[in-house]
Amino acid sequence: MTVRIWFVIAATALAVAAAVLSPALPQPLDYHLFADRRAAFGIPNFLNVASNAAFLVVGIGGLVATLGRRARFEFGAETWPYVCFFSGVLLTAAGSAYYHLAPDNGTLFWDRLPMTIAFMALICSQIGERIDLRAGLLLLVPALLIGAASVMYWRATERDGAGNVMPYAVLQGYAIALMLLVARIPSRYTRAKLLYWVFAWYVLSKLLEALDYPIFDLGHAVSGHTLKHLAAAAAGAVVWRMLTHRTVA
Repeated sequence: MTVRIWFVIAATALAVAAAVLSPALPQPLDYHLFADRRAAFGIPNFLNVASNAAFLVVGIGGLVATLGRRARFEFGAETWPYVCFFSGVLLTAAGSAYYHLAPDNGTLFWDRLPMTIAFMALICSQIGERIDLRAGLLLLVPALLIGAASVMYWRATERDGAGNVMPYAVLQGYAIALMLLVARIPSRYTRAKLLYWVFAWYVLSKLLEALDYPIFDLGHAVSGHTLKHLAAAAAGAVVWRMLTHRTVA
């Protein structure tokens, strides 16, 4: 394996160690108190539920493109990380909608689990395209298991009465940092710089999430969290566009 792959493995090991050794961080219960709790058509928290349709569209469209002939791949095996990525986006539509129907720690698990699938799969896709294809494919299953474990550990600790969301938080930080580092490495494909737009939309989504109440207070038309869903789905749409407009460099 190349030095870069060993670096990725070492960074992953350090992230796991940090997640395990960091002080426990319970999930704040006020996280579930979203600004817009209006019901419509008999659906509670309607806009926060309905806005997940954006993930549904991106997930289905991305899977159709990846498994069909529209996406550009030099090798057939490269489709697997993207199949996992868009499957994660599609499952996020279901998991997030389910969570927002009745927000609490129990339903939040089903919101977060598919997001870890998308995060980890996208990392492996870029490792395969920018560093080493074989390594990216070999790391896919372990990466997905690590992501799932971070959320399962959080749920287990919540059930034991000593919630610890730190592993999931560390995983998110690790995914963002590693993707930024990998993005600096040239890709085998054109349109590779679109990955920076994925970051931009993701950062915007986190900002909108943090401004949930202030945005809703501007006119009570839409909340920051509803817009967060649209921005996060746009990040996935950029990946979809990248796959269908690129060529081998």
